[in-house]
Amino acid sequence: MPAADHSRFVIIGGGPAGSLLANYLGKRGHEVDVYEMRDDLRAAGAGRGKSINLALSYRGLCAMEPVGLSEQVMRLAVPMRGRMIHSTDGRIAFQSYGVDDSQAINSVSRGGLNVALLEAASKYPNVRLHFNAKCTDIHLDNAEVTIVDTKSGAPSMVRGDIVACADGAFSVVRRTMQKLDRFDYSQNYLEHGYKELNIPPSRNGDFALEKNALHIWPRRSFMMIALPNADRSFTCTLFWPHEGPNSFSAIQNEADLKRHFERHFSDALPLMPTLAEDYFENPVGSMVTVRCSPWQFEGRVVLLGDASHAVVPFYGQGMNAAFEDVLVLSECMDRHGSNLRKAFEAFEAARKPNTDALADLAVSNFVEMRDHTGSHLFLLKKKAEKFLAKVFPGWYVPLYTLVTFTRTPYAQAVARARRQNRIVVCVFGVVLGLVILILLRYLS
Repeated sequence: MPAADHSRFVIIGGGPAGSLLANYLGKRGHEVDVYEMRDDLRAAGAGRGKSINLALSYRGLCAMEPVGLSEQVMRLAVPMRGRMIHSTDGRIAFQSYGVDDSQAINSVSRGGLNVALLEAASKYPNVRLHFNAKCTDIHLDNAEVTIVDTKSGAPSMVRGDIVACADGAFSVVRRTMQKLDRFDYSQNYLEHGYKELNIPPSRNGDFALEKNALHIWPRRSFMMIALPNADRSFTCTLFWPHEGPNSFSAIQNEADLKRHFERHFSDALPLMPTLAEDYFENPVGSMVTVRCSPWQFEGRVVLLGDASHAVVPFYGQGMNAAFEDVLVLSECMDRHGSNLRKAFEAFEAARKPNTDALADLAVSNFVEMRDHTGSHLFLLKKKAEKFLAKVFPGWYVPLYTLVTFTRTPYAQAVARARRQNRIVVCVFGVVLGLVILILLRYLS
């Protein structure tokens, strides 16, 4: 195998993770070819109704910093300082994400972000971008990839020293690796799907809702969210069951849709003039969690992003985790030099326990967003967390803060939050016991 400093990388997938990796490898001086099955977004524009807005936070920004992209991307983003909860009776309540206003997550369109990353990658003379180029097969033993031109149907064979696979949750490369002996793989679908809608700017050209918030309409078994865009519109996403009451299958016509929104999302309905058009034209997407191992094959093939650990979108960390993959992979390559097999093995060892932890967090946060964000008990819990964080800074850090505003590994963040909560419960129990004891002595 050539030394790492002179390797040719074939990247399968030109989405956000693949295009960020192209920037890293281009900067390192590698020869890089990126193969993407879709049209070139820089010319075609982002497809409508096909993706959920992305919530860019600290981990993602840290990953873009080494290639000088964080400032540029932040110009595309709208900061969200908390959740805005919409009740069925029209009341709204704001719940901040951080301990102060400086902590915010950033709403950015997937298409706009992808375009920025592709444009940056194209500026490296050693990076070549190929579009309408679908990977259909890979020979693992020699890293030879079959690419089909989606316009003409013509196949071709390409070969690199290393194939880096960022081709998503339904990765063709991973599917081939699944045939290997002792390859572990699982996928789990939510019973809910998603559909994208739109709230345009108001008549005076401003945001129709509070712009610095992630808006949530929690309705127990289903919900709607809305994230702000730089053009002052909002991308709305329905998270409904595929089947049953209050599901996508229950909406058969415009009258059904209007009745459903009048009952459950009445304050949003007047803000959505293209509701029926968006609803019936845009597809219903599925949400899947993917876990697998190993993520590499003999130092010639490596998986990253959704290809190795797809998660549902409810902790806002899917893209951030994929970007952090790129950063950690680069760090492992720095440590291990020309021994790419060791670098890829170290990459998986560092990331897999944490992406497994994130997968669990994302599913549990769906239940929290859908069922609990509007409850008084949830609000009390969040106030208690903020109080403890202010009274005991450095010791008590809420789980959401650890995940979203630090680079604490996900598994460590979960473990720390559990330790903190156990101590808080024990202290509360001791204090409550002392109070009861004092009262009993006083009453006797």
